[in-house]
This record gives sequence, structure tokens and C-alpha cells, in this order.
Amino acid sequence: MGTRGAYALVDTTPAKTILVYRNGDQFYVGKKFVFTRRRVANFEVLLEQLTEQVEVPFGVRRLYTPTRGHQVHQLEALQMGGKYVAAGREPFKKLDYIHIVPRKPMKMKKFKEIKPVVHCDINVPSKWHTFHGLSRHINVFTNGRLLIPPVKIIIPKFTLMDWENVLAVVGEKVFPLGGVRKLFTMNGHLLDNSKDLQDNHFYVATGLEAFKYFPYWKSPKVPSEVQQKCAEIEKHSRRKKKENLKGKELHKHDSDSSKLQDSVYYAKEEKKQVVERLIQSGAEGDVYKAQTPNIETQGAPVVIEDQEVKVEVPVDETPAEIVKEDKGIDDNTPDSGSNKEKEEEDLHEDNERQQLSRTSVRIKRWLRFLKKNQMTY
Repeated sequence: MGTRGAYALVDTTPAKTILVYRNGDQFYVGKKFVFTRRRVANFEVLLEQLTEQVEVPFGVRRLYTPTRGHQVHQLEALQMGGKYVAAGREPFKKLDYIHIVPRKPMKMKKFKEIKPVVHCDINVPSKWHTFHGLSRHINVFTNGRLLIPPVKIIIPKFTLMDWENVLAVVGEKVFPLGGVRKLFTMNGHLLDNSKDLQDNHFYVATGLEAFKYFPYWKSPKVPSEVQQKCAEIEKHSRRKKKENLKGKELHKHDSDSSKLQDSVYYAKEEKKQVVERLIQSGAEGDVYKAQTPNIETQGAPVVIEDQEVKVEVPVDETPAEIVKEDKGIDDNTPDSGSNKEKEEEDLHEDNERQQLSRTSVRIKRWLRFLKKNQMTY
């Protein structure tokens, strides 16, 4: 009996680790991704897992090499420790992905607090203590994404001195397109300084795109008090817009009417003359009775027709006249026999013509019948 060779029951292919960047984002540092042959069966499964970890609009659909932008189509083409760029359906955007370094807040010099002298009565305002001595706790939405809940961010007190450092701290947890470039309130007010930041308030982080006016305050993470305030502010703004639109329309109408009156071609409106009610003409119950009398015929005199006026009537409508025979003609003239023979011949010819006309009519009917039934002889 032959001996069988030992076979492995477990897949011993080593796991691969790759570093994935985001297409067109110069602030995205890159994320490590480890996958094995058992967890990732094919290339499509790899793309699905990358969409969960790398936030790309409309999901990860393509992988490119970072330097030349060649597209990868198979798992075998991925190298151990390689770097790749994840993208959606958009084309590859050239950037220096390999040298992207995480932005760290700059080290600020320790601010030395000036303490008042004991023998001097100097009252330091409380605003100085709250601004320089405390950190900020803010909640930040992603621009145009209502389904993503707000992220709670703690901004240390040393980063509040520089606004760019504040945006860098926010960009570590919020990922709009192109990195965090601006901060807005939920109503769309732009913030330019860290002094405007308030504790436990909600803001919207935007990147390269413009601010999108969405009802961020309807999120369940927003407290009910803030939701009521934002709803009242929105109603007030809508009322103001309606009032402004009405005022503009009235102003335009007045200006147009004044321009027309000043123009040479403007025709002034004349006063309408009061017209007396006319007596309705026509018999009662008549279909052709005029409901509204004609103004043009008002006051016109009624002309009575003259009985002696002759009216020409068409020949078809003239009544038939009876012509009486002349009594002076004698029936016993010598030509009476010949006249009778002529009358008989005329009658015979008339009968023959009638018979011929009848046969011709029958033939025509028969031909029509044949044409209808598509018969040929």
C-alpha cells in the first residue's frame, strides 16, 4: 500500500498589512489595514471592508498606487507593507501621499499669568480666567451629513491661542472633504476666532465645499432646549424673508406704475360712464333671447318696414303657378293624327330610356359590390 502525503488543514498563507490613503485628501495620514486569505476571499470583499474603515464618498470602489496612479484589480497584486490610495468612482488625484505627516499642534510658550500685587487693588475680569484658564468642550457635525451624529471634542487651553491649531484638533476626529477648513454655527454663521467658541455648543465643520443649510439641530443628540431655540430662530428668519419679499414686490409695483405715468405713451384711465339698464328684448322663454343687451344699439330708432317694398325671392322658393290652356285652339285640326303618332313615339322612347337607365344603375351597383368584396371576373 502506498503512503499519502500529509496535507495542511489550515491555510498557512501569511496576513498582509497595507497602508491606505484617501484620494485627494492631503491631510489624511493613512490607515493600516490587515487582512488574511480566510477573512478576505476576493477583491470585492476587500473593498467592502475598506469602506467601513476609510470614509470615502459613495464607498471605496478603486485602489490606486500612490506615485503613478495605476489601478489594482486583484488581491495577488497587493504587496506586503505596500501603500495604496482608496477612491470612489472619481479618477486618481495626484498628491504626495507618501510624505503626508500628521499635523501636531505647535508648542506654545507657557503663558505666565500676571498676578496682581498684594498692595494694589486690581480687579481681574472673569472673562480673562474663562478664556485663558479653561478648555472647551464642543460638539461638531460634518457638513451635509445628517446621518452622522456630532462628535464631542475637547480643545485644550494651549491650542485656543491659535485658530489653525483649533481646526487641526477638530480635523483629527471630523473628516469632511479636503480636511477641516472652517467652522460654522448650525445657522450658518462663520467663526473666525476661538473667542467665539462656547462650551457644550454645536458647530459644523466644512472643508473645500460651501456650507450646506440642513436642519442639524433635529439630531437626537442635540438637547431639547437647543432644538426649541433653533426652531424659533428658523421661524423668525422665515417670517423676515416673507416680509422682505412682499416689500420688494410692492416697491417694484409702485416704481413700475410711476415710470409708466411719467412716460409719454402712458394712457390715463377714463371714467366709465354709467349705462342704464336696457329692456330685455325677445319673447319670454325664447332660446335666442339676449341676456345682456348690446350697448352699441342703445338709443337707435326703430325703422318700420314698408309694405310696398318688393323682395326678390329665389326661384326654388317661389310658389308654383297654374297655367291655363288657351280655349281658341281646336282639337279637330288636320294635323291631330300626326301629333298623336308623335306623342306615342315620344312615350316609347321615354320608356326605353328609363329601362336603359335602370339597367345602368343595376350594373353600377353590381360593380360596387364586386369592388367591396374584391372579386374579379
